[in-house]
Amino acid sequence: MPLAQLIAPQQLAERLGAPKLVILDCRFDLGDLDYGQRSYAEGHIAGAHFADLERDLSGPVKPGVTGRHPLPGPNTLIERLRAWGIDNTSEIVLYDDGPGAFAARAWWLLTWLGKRSGVAILDGGLKAWHAAGLPLSLDPAEKREGHFTGKPTPDMQVNAQQLLRLLGRPELTLLDARALPRFRGEVEPIDPVAGHIPGAQCAAFTDNLDAEGRFLPAEQLKQRFAEKLGERSPEQLVAYCGSGVTACHNLFALSLAGYPLAKLYAGSWSEWITNPHHPLASGDQ
Repeated sequence: MPLAQLIAPQQLAERLGAPKLVILDCRFDLGDLDYGQRSYAEGHIAGAHFADLERDLSGPVKPGVTGRHPLPGPNTLIERLRAWGIDNTSEIVLYDDGPGAFAARAWWLLTWLGKRSGVAILDGGLKAWHAAGLPLSLDPAEKREGHFTGKPTPDMQVNAQQLLRLLGRPELTLLDARALPRFRGEVEPIDPVAGHIPGAQCAAFTDNLDAEGRFLPAEQLKQRFAEKLGERSPEQLVAYCGSGVTACHNLFALSLAGYPLAKLYAGSWSEWITNPHHPLASGDQ
């Protein structure tokens, strides 16, 4: 079974209430931290639990752990997954408003803990659900204690020190999921320093989607990333973004395209710039 899977709104609607199904609502807004919880309370897909990017899908920023959205502690995350009723055999569907960036973060975390099958992202998210004329619910999710077990997969990520050693090597493909103006350093609405990691290529995560916000067909995604890779091996690809969230969208899209799961630099730009000795770049190079 492919590591990256999509589910269409109608397919999910037909599966609502299935015994093994667990749905996570991952809506979030960087500019309005209460948006997700508020939106969930105003209506969500029936049976869905709310998974907050900052409180559930990230860990706290503390000395030695930087970046805006550090990875959550494995044991803490496992406790949250169990609280949502997740078992190792659960069939999990993840959604957000539509682009899939926050849903992809949840997908990556589940994969990191060893959940390699039975996890899908709702293609087009809640926007597509609305477009299909499907209803929302105000009812809270049923509480059930799950029994999920898992452990982190260390080789799914690189840290800043490892990435620093890789910079300049001809085999490295480094993809930045942020929009081109942020990559170039022309604007920076979130972090205190603008620009990108030297040697990176801009691969805006939004370019994985069509005009309706659904993922492009696998062949188009394969062509998109083949142009970024050139002659280099996909095994040497590293993805990053502002804080390790939208980079997961590129990793999901790469998997949809049939590439092996590449590595994530989870701290990303917001961590990289905390070290004054790290090299910085701007413009297109």
